[in-house]
Amino acid sequence: MGLFEKIKNGLSKTRKNLTGIFDSFTGANDEFFDELEETLITADLGVDLAVETVDKLRASVKAGGIRGGEDIREELTRLLTEQLRSQDSALHLSTVPSIILMIGVNGVGKTTTIGKLAARFTSEGKKVLLCAGDTFRAAAGEQLSIWAQRSGAEIVRHEEGSDPGAVVFDGIAAAKARKADVIICDTAGRLHNKTNLMNELSKINRIIERELPNADRENLLVLDATTGQNGLLQARQFSESAGVTGLVLTKLDGTAKGGIAFAVAGELGIPIKLIGVGEKADDLLDFDPENYVRALLS
Repeated sequence: MGLFEKIKNGLSKTRKNLTGIFDSFTGANDEFFDELEETLITADLGVDLAVETVDKLRASVKAGGIRGGEDIREELTRLLTEQLRSQDSALHLSTVPSIILMIGVNGVGKTTTIGKLAARFTSEGKKVLLCAGDTFRAAAGEQLSIWAQRSGAEIVRHEEGSDPGAVVFDGIAAAKARKADVIICDTAGRLHNKTNLMNELSKINRIIERELPNADRENLLVLDATTGQNGLLQARQFSESAGVTGLVLTKLDGTAKGGIAFAVAGELGIPIKLIGVGEKADDLLDFDPENYVRALLS
């Protein structure tokens, strides 16, 4: 299955709500635009962006050149793609080692995403070291160890309840000694309203800055797409204290709210770098704005 088909299948629940509306377009009638605006808001595009986008569509229709449903679908595709294309969605990991810090609350698919990334990098011939920095959740280290075994990555972990900063410090030291290409650090499922946990994350950031001052680094916030606007709240809180460089949207295959991608990217200016559209290791895909929008509206 090609990448586009994977994205299209993953977004099927959201697409089902969006695509049927184009058949009802018969011209510049308010009923169509009101329904489209409501549908975009329901898909969690965000009220402001939905209203702005529909206003631009109205203007395009009045200016001429849009005659039917397919024309307005293409114009909407163009407008939404522009909304996402302005941001850098690439992972920047060119130094040896490079480091990825995975952030997010419990249940969003953080550990699974780490495993999928490890499998990707090892398949590319890179040496990967996983760092079990979530020492608070029972069995978190064991789960990461299973992913390390599956993917062929190495792992550094301490006992449950250990200092996460010490685990990250030892993981960086091990990566340097073993000449690892990429370090991927797990962190606790820190709730965004828990000050002490945010402080712990800041401490980990300081350790990385001190031990790897010149390394390429990504702080990736993992968001469960099914949570919709609550994910936007999480992203806002984490971006203020964790230096987030990019987003990973998971569970897109189970949501009718795929528009959250536009809300998060538009309101916070944080690029989406990866999307999860299934359970398999190769269902973690690089984010491509045009493919995403076309899959959403096709």
